[in-house]
Amino acid sequence: MAAAIAFVSAVTATAHALAQDQGLHNSTKMFSAPADLSWKHWNDPLELERTWQAAIVRVPTAAGQSRQVTTEDLQKQTTGIDRKLPTVIYLHGCSGFWPGTHERIRFFADNGFLVIAPASLAREVYPRSCNVETREGGLFRGTMTLRRNDAGHAIEQARQISIVDDENIVLIGFSEGAMTTTSFEPQNERQRVKARVAEGWTCHTPWQEDKGVNAREDEPVLTLVGERDPWYQNQWTSGNCAPFLNPDNGSRSIVYGDDTIADKHGLLEFKSVQEDVLAFLRENLDF
Repeated sequence: MAAAIAFVSAVTATAHALAQDQGLHNSTKMFSAPADLSWKHWNDPLELERTWQAAIVRVPTAAGQSRQVTTEDLQKQTTGIDRKLPTVIYLHGCSGFWPGTHERIRFFADNGFLVIAPASLAREVYPRSCNVETREGGLFRGTMTLRRNDAGHAIEQARQISIVDDENIVLIGFSEGAMTTTSFEPQNERQRVKARVAEGWTCHTPWQEDKGVNAREDEPVLTLVGERDPWYQNQWTSGNCAPFLNPDNGSRSIVYGDDTIADKHGLLEFKSVQEDVLAFLRENLDF
């Protein structure tokens, strides 16, 4: 009976997650034409708020356990949590929410973090930025500006939540989200973070506004990439983030050359990578 109840609970949680994800993945999103994006959309408060309201949120409940809530629950203080939590602002990849997004969010929440993942694809005016099947990225150059604006808004909103430890906010992203994470530059003090983690990005691109790392000198950054990541095997994006990092502040670039990982774009499915990330966070955050 207990096993049956656990199974039903898992199915219910999965169904809830998939229902929330409708329209927030490349396969279901109705994309806009680039010409439909005008100056008013870039930092439009209504568009920013859509990405916040549609965010996936998980709170830790016990050692190795967590549950999904909403940003409304956070704002109404109905999560049942009464302590400050180190907080991850998690940035999804170019294809939006997918099962791997939920796996990563659960991983961080199960390890004691409040996780908030803003949904950039919740914007009403949003051109397509990639084709995952053909591994084509950069289909709309302005996407990175939209993503950075969404990240900054989420950080500011998180700072207003009572259970957020605003001295321990970390920005973490995968693929296009990792590109956003490294190129993000706070527009005010409320958008500052304690550290950053970028999964699946090299920091190399011919677009100067997206190249390198825009962290403060005292802000540690961890970057992760497979040596033969199939997305970055051309002359414009090959390499890794090491040339842009400050090793004196704890920043690291890890390039995975092991045959089981080297040709992977998604890395956090692997236990060794998870351990590397948790070690970095424990070293650089106060929790």
